[in-house]
Amino acid sequence: MASLSTVKPAGRFRFRRPSPQVLREWLQGYFFASPFLIGFIVFIAFPMAYSIVLAFQKWDLLTPPQFVGFKNFQRMFFTDKDAWLSLYNSAYYTLFAVPIQLVISFILAMALTQKIRFRDFYRAGFYLPIIVPLVAWAIVWQRVLHPENGILNQFLEVFGIAPKAWLFDPPLAKPAFVFMSLWMIGRQMVIFIAGLGNIPDSLLEAASLDGCGPWGRMRNVILPLMTPLIFFNMIMAVINSFQSFIPAKIMTDGGPEKATLFAVLKIYNEGFQWFNMGYASALAWELFIIVVGLTLVAFWSQRLWVHYEA
Repeated sequence: MASLSTVKPAGRFRFRRPSPQVLREWLQGYFFASPFLIGFIVFIAFPMAYSIVLAFQKWDLLTPPQFVGFKNFQRMFFTDKDAWLSLYNSAYYTLFAVPIQLVISFILAMALTQKIRFRDFYRAGFYLPIIVPLVAWAIVWQRVLHPENGILNQFLEVFGIAPKAWLFDPPLAKPAFVFMSLWMIGRQMVIFIAGLGNIPDSLLEAASLDGCGPWGRMRNVILPLMTPLIFFNMIMAVINSFQSFIPAKIMTDGGPEKATLFAVLKIYNEGFQWFNMGYASALAWELFIIVVGLTLVAFWSQRLWVHYEA
């Protein structure tokens, strides 16, 4: 029997210095990761930290910053109506664009997993718009939605529908942007196609033997197994929709009558058009908190409807 003097005290942690080989591996790892780490610190972490300081200051990029306390936040919440309008426009765009994108991209994925001719050609065709630069994308859609010579109005005239001033009529401007967002569903479609390809055929066959038709297999097998990918696409779509900026800046510049003044465009105007960098920083952190809050709510709600195989 071991004596009490040889028993090591429980709960005591003894630091062991890493061996030279382990230290060398650490240094090699940090060396190869240094381009990302340096870029993250210089271009993301430092600007974010400095924007917190700027949110409490008044700075026009020319004169030295002046500390103003909570005046920027008071203006944002109580004085500036455009700040609330920009959040409303972004919320409207997100509320309608995201569900439509998810539904259509899922339907396309279901169709393009069937054994049809030229299936790879269709997949590539729906995905190609993703690689088109946003500036070119905005210019193309500006021509498509032209009130006189636009392709969309010419198509509607075939059915006897009068031409619409899509980007010049306030009630139609935001729906036009929602319609344009369908141009970018290729990324979601590809993710859904990958998920559908991983569903075991044995589960579908078992559902068929139990008497499930196409809708029964969709409801009881396919949709539950696809909920993790639906959740992922939903989160990414919500974040991207609140960051919509380039199309609105190029096509409408926030018009008509501020109907497309989205949150990021409002931040850009305050910071780089009117040189209110402190107020722009406050608006940016407001948007950041809203997006993070929506993301946390979505992660909390996933336990109610997202089904993981484990």
